[in-house]
Amino acid sequence: MDKSDSAAPAGTAQWADQLTAVNQAVDPFGIGASFADVTQAWLAHPIQLASSLADLGRNVQSMQLSAWQAAAGLTPTPVVKTAPDDVRFADAAWTELPAFALLKNYYLLYTHWLQDALFESPGVPAKERRQTTFWARQWLNAIAPSNFLFTNPVALRKAWESGGQSVGAGLKLWLDDLRVGDVQMVERGTFKVGQNLATTSGAVVYRNELMELIQYTPTTPEVRTVPLVIIPPWINKYYILDLNDKKSLLRYLVNQGYTVFVVSWKNPASAQADTSFDDYLTKGMKRAIDVARAICQVPQVHAIGYCIGGSGLTALMAWLNREHAEASTVPVAHWTLLATLVDFSRPGAIEVFIDERTIEALEKMMAQHGFLDGREMSRAFRLLRSNSLIWQYFVHSYLFGEAPPAFDVLYWNTDVTRMPRAMHSYYLRRFYLDNALIKKDALTMAGHPIDLGRICQPLYAVGCEEDHIAPWKATFQIAKHIAAPVHYTLSSSGHILGIINPPVKPAKRSYWSGESGDGSADEWLKHQRKIEGTWWEDWTAWLARRCGPEVAARPPGSAEYPVISTAPGSYVHEI
Repeated sequence: MDKSDSAAPAGTAQWADQLTAVNQAVDPFGIGASFADVTQAWLAHPIQLASSLADLGRNVQSMQLSAWQAAAGLTPTPVVKTAPDDVRFADAAWTELPAFALLKNYYLLYTHWLQDALFESPGVPAKERRQTTFWARQWLNAIAPSNFLFTNPVALRKAWESGGQSVGAGLKLWLDDLRVGDVQMVERGTFKVGQNLATTSGAVVYRNELMELIQYTPTTPEVRTVPLVIIPPWINKYYILDLNDKKSLLRYLVNQGYTVFVVSWKNPASAQADTSFDDYLTKGMKRAIDVARAICQVPQVHAIGYCIGGSGLTALMAWLNREHAEASTVPVAHWTLLATLVDFSRPGAIEVFIDERTIEALEKMMAQHGFLDGREMSRAFRLLRSNSLIWQYFVHSYLFGEAPPAFDVLYWNTDVTRMPRAMHSYYLRRFYLDNALIKKDALTMAGHPIDLGRICQPLYAVGCEEDHIAPWKATFQIAKHIAAPVHYTLSSSGHILGIINPPVKPAKRSYWSGESGDGSADEWLKHQRKIEGTWWEDWTAWLARRCGPEVAARPPGSAEYPVISTAPGSYVHEI
């Protein structure tokens, strides 16, 4: 055999590896491969393809007929309807001006047809069909006629009425965003943490390399015996729970007579690359609970976890129930989960970013810096609702010349944090990709295999009706995996506003609340009564029955854990 013949396979394999590496670098999410798969699937089913194209052709003919009827002064039945929540075409000009109405209708017709065709691709796995439809939707959203000056009647009207000043203002805003490298959603100069955000009075009573623990100053002469320890998500900063006097969940709980502690996570840098999920479990959540118990001189606390903080708390609860032989010795008496996933089999819209290829690409990115930049994560989450979180601001800023609003929730949303490489890789793989949290003894954390079936402490769980990050029916699944009574509450609105839902009059939102039972989420909802107002009041009534009698109010800190600094501490300011 010739040497060149024996070398050929190795050279071919090396070339293939290089081609794969280039392909992953250019297309880390596998968008091209997904579209190639659905294209081949449709070509392999020519009869179904012909039927779908015939349906499109008939709808195009109906659209043309409607256009002629409208031109003749008639009122034809719409061939395609604008979704009620599609604010892009809410202005009357999109209906009353024939040219723009026709443009809008053609866009919506082709958009709906293409998305339906992709989602119904024959012979393609459901997850791949959802991924392909998602990426197609990003392109379709980007080319909407509302996103261009000369095809947006509202932008043209504003330009005419302002004598072109709106166009000039939009150009200036575009240049400002170009320097920042993003479409800005909020006027950042209006807010400052510690001055008009995160202003509830308190003190940092403990600090380590991973977190600061803040204890809040009581506002009532007496407080409940059992303190509350809140574990916020480390994907964002904690002060979403303390935006201002009226919206602060922390202030509300303090005013209700509870001793409240909250974890403020450190914003990790390259030096924290090897920080693990175990570290968040032991040095973060468990340590916070132990310090709160010591300061308040009580054997148990009520623990509260939000989003990934709740997923971590669930793992900790399983770990504690393995560590302690008796439930009475577990340092958490009862607990609350806010918009939290434990079953990641259907994680909502974010599943488009969860597959082996994408995680490998993220791991390579994290290997370079030791962390995942929060801006990358923010862009991914904005893509999940690109019309409302990207293109709406694009249009209002660049086409209308309107400066971004001064909105505290949006400011918090842009105050991003980083994820340490080791922790985030583990979380994506073991929680999302493997769905191992719900599997008995599939995860070993801090030396113990964990089993959610060991958890016997009563739980109050909250889901949000419009949550696209932790869909409420997925959060309801916690009831099927723990051996504890679960009181489930469904709040109206989404992942943030469904939780940050203070009492106001008249009530802006509503909720459903009751014991989870043994049925499905849909069955549970059928038996619940819709209640106007905030679930906060239902929750604090549930807490009051479990958090013991009142004792003298506790000022922040103790002899063992003296006050380090005033709230909101130093970690929250790290960028």
